[in-house]
Amino acid sequence: MATSSTPLVFKVHRREPELIAPAKPTPREYKLLSDIDDQEGLRFQIPVIQFYRYNPSMQGKDPVRVIREALAQTLVFYYPFAGRLREGPHRKLMVDCTGEGLMFTEADADVTLEQFGDALQPPFPCLEELIYDVPGSDGVLNSPLILIQVTRLKCGGFIFALRLNHTMSDAAGLSQFMYAVGEMARGWLVPSIPPVWERHLLAARDPPRVTCKHREYDQVEGTIVPYNDMVHRSFFFGPTQVSALRKLVPQHLSKCSTFELLTACLWRCRTIAIQANPEEEVRIICIVNARSKFNPPLPSGYYGNAFAFPVAVAQAGKLCQNPLGYSLELVKQAKNDVTEEYMKSLADLMVIKGRPHFTVVRSYLVSDVTRAGFGDADFGWGKAVYGGPAKGGVGAIPGVASFLIPFKNKKGEAGIVLPITLPAQAMEIFVKELDAMLQGRPIDGSGRKSSFISSSL
Repeated sequence: MATSSTPLVFKVHRREPELIAPAKPTPREYKLLSDIDDQEGLRFQIPVIQFYRYNPSMQGKDPVRVIREALAQTLVFYYPFAGRLREGPHRKLMVDCTGEGLMFTEADADVTLEQFGDALQPPFPCLEELIYDVPGSDGVLNSPLILIQVTRLKCGGFIFALRLNHTMSDAAGLSQFMYAVGEMARGWLVPSIPPVWERHLLAARDPPRVTCKHREYDQVEGTIVPYNDMVHRSFFFGPTQVSALRKLVPQHLSKCSTFELLTACLWRCRTIAIQANPEEEVRIICIVNARSKFNPPLPSGYYGNAFAFPVAVAQAGKLCQNPLGYSLELVKQAKNDVTEEYMKSLADLMVIKGRPHFTVVRSYLVSDVTRAGFGDADFGWGKAVYGGPAKGGVGAIPGVASFLIPFKNKKGEAGIVLPITLPAQAMEIFVKELDAMLQGRPIDGSGRKSSFISSSL
């Protein structure tokens, strides 16, 4: 059930990076980010990667040239992406719409798509070569907001890799931008979904007032130790695995979503694996898209961050010793906390408390990108074979986050792949606990003796 990539090594030849500016003049102005966008926990770069097969109908077309031109056209509509972030009083972020452009690198790799194997999933080999960190390009302020590398493969396929300053967009917003680039590449003159800025919709009220509990921003004591000896593995959950987990769910929770089920399962297994002190509180943070929680809903073209980090909190001992239904109930409650009022209260809290980072001590974050539509971006070669996060564990604090990514295994089964990052010893325990749950064996939650510190994760 656990999968890992066969080591694959290849060379990537890159041209000098260039800036791609909008194809036409765009407004020179300042645009404020929302008070959800500019919180500390989103001030980092997030990598996304797409793999595309060779398509005989595109014979003679160069993906680099097609995408480069499409980006310039798309930036006319999404011109804030061509600007640079500045920080104003009270740490308020704004886009200086300079029109300088996003950073683009053309590359070639001496490898075929087939050599990556049937299971295209994180962790990807030579990732740092496929989305090269151009020196000086990764600052949150005064740097390109998007970096893109298009790498041609020997087979005629290509890899589209993108790194985004997360303060600008969430998964849904970025996917909307990439879909628009695909439309332009296929000859559209305007995007089918017009982009909507309107970040004031998620700005704090005047005066700001916190009306909801936001335990995800609690100040928690604990040390974050350096992440060395980390292991990256991906786990596939198809119909068989999900069905096995559902058998462990009590009747009154049987209508739970797959996201809730997997999140509860992972939280429990991970807590056992890190050998948390039974008396300590551990946390699971669920990413909840709040677009539909508003009345009226946020405009369909809104591409800012429109999600919350609701948290469930439990004593480690109770989480490990109780059946799966215990953690599942807590996850469902946390998700249900997110309402329009919750989002307004959250924006107000950001202004009052100076835009804090969500609590990472003894926390684990799970984000569902199965509906984000990354793989739907079609530049003319068809949809991506894999489209989604380039790796798990990304964020301001590495190792805290996992993604649910849509995936087909080599049998053709549709399911979800989950990249997990843990210290090597914890990973062994995690795999054993997860296998025990999938096989329906009695679970005592005792784990194994371990020497690493629970508050480090």
